[in-house]
This record gives sequence, C-alpha cells and structure tokens, in this order.
Amino acid sequence: MSTTVRSALAAATACLGEAGVEAGARDARALMAAALGISADRITLRLEECPPRAHLRRFDTFIEQRLAHMPVSRILARRLFWGREFIVSPHVLDPRPETEVLIAAALGEGPCRRILDLGTGSGVIGVTLLAEWKDAVAVATDISAEALEVADANAARAGVGQRMEKLRSDWYERVAGGFDLVVSNPPYVTLDEFGKLPAEVRLHDPVVSLTDGGDGLSAFRLITAGLTHHLKPGGRVLVEIGPAQAAAVSDMFAGAGLDRIVVHQDLDGRDRVVGARMTA
Repeated sequence: MSTTVRSALAAATACLGEAGVEAGARDARALMAAALGISADRITLRLEECPPRAHLRRFDTFIEQRLAHMPVSRILARRLFWGREFIVSPHVLDPRPETEVLIAAALGEGPCRRILDLGTGSGVIGVTLLAEWKDAVAVATDISAEALEVADANAARAGVGQRMEKLRSDWYERVAGGFDLVVSNPPYVTLDEFGKLPAEVRLHDPVVSLTDGGDGLSAFRLITAGLTHHLKPGGRVLVEIGPAQAAAVSDMFAGAGLDRIVVHQDLDGRDRVVGARMTA
C-alpha cells in the first residue's frame, strides 16, 4: 500500500512526540514541505497524495536529523528573520527571534547612514538594516572566512550586497573610520551556562559564536573599548546580551562616556539588548 502525505506526517509526528521534540507536528509539516519542494502552506492540499519514494526517503532523512536534535533551520539551511529568508550554515549562529529586538530598537530611532556590524555571522543584523534603510551602507566583520561567505550570500539575496563591505577582522582589528551605528550579537553565554544549553543549540551552533569560555563579558569589553575610536559623536551602539548582563554592559558603556543608556526587553520580558549614544 502506498504511503500518503497524511500517513507519513502522522507517523513522523508520533515519533517526534515520543522523542520529546516540542512542536513535532509543525516541524514535520515544514520538513515534509521541503522534501516535496513546496511551500508549507500547500501541505494541506497534498495530504492524500502518494509522493514518489525519493521524496519520502528525503523526508525520512530529515526526520532522523530532527530526532538527533538538529533544528529544522539547520536541516533546511535557512531561517526566517524579520520577514526575510536567510541562509544558515554550520559556520554561523542560527538567528533567533530575540535578535529582532535589536532590529526593532535600531529602526525605532530612525535611519543611520553608516553601520558597523561586529561579528556579523550570517549577516542578519547588517543585511536587515540595509534592507530597511535604503540609503545606508555597512561594514560587516567576522573572524571566520566561512561566516563572511554566508553573510555575502545573504546580502546578495536581499539585494544589498553592493552596500555591505565584508571584512575579515578580529573585532575592530581591520576597521577604519567612524560609524553612526555599531551593532553586535557577540558570544555572551558563560562557560557555566554553556553546558546547560539545549542540545539543539549546544551541538549545532559554533561554540565561538555562543561563549567566550569565561564570564560571557569579554566581547562586550572589546566592543566598548573600540567605541571611542569608531562611534561618531551622537552615534548609537546596540548589542544583544544575556538576560543577566544588562547592568554590567550598561556600566561599561557609562564608563566609556556614553549616555542615554537603555535596556530593551524581549517578548518574554527578559533584558535582551542594551543601547547607548556617544556624547555629541
């Protein structure tokens, strides 16, 4: 008897549920859509169809990967962020919805002309801001050449590649000039917290993008140290933080002479982004 889309989804959902995978039905639908090469919103129109065996084998492979705690975004090598689809690879952090708090904070204070995206990874922050601000330009840095390749591809997909300079640099090492906005989602997980991260994160995100192997604050110290040289008077900085780091990062910014320090919360009410402005 041939296998229908409905029966394959039911079996996969049950298997994911038994393995403790949250939202197994949603994940199964997304993976089935990818296996069939259709958009997820068309799955309901195909439930009674019997897909080719090659498509079902692909779906089975996807489900096996999900059972091994690989996130759907990693399996499909793409992630939706701020309404746009971004490529992700094993070399970059999987973008999370929490980072959209930084985007909202940046857009809420009006456009900037020149942006510095430190540790760009997949490029979601810099690319999104360029896509929203049509007259802006950006320098996106990362120490990883492979990450910069992903950022370059995402910039091209969003049509902003000509306005984003990709620079292989250890933080500010090769950065020149001043900027109206400095943004970053640096590694802020402490060494103690790292071992407690969900397997989907700990096993599949680059360790260097998650933790500094210490107190989780070293990247913020480096970012703060360079602001006096690279943030223009009146310019802004926005960094994503761990929920317990707002006071420490705010103090660093204040010590560097920045003012108008603001802490932005995510949808769960946790401190997520610290912003400040260089004294004019």
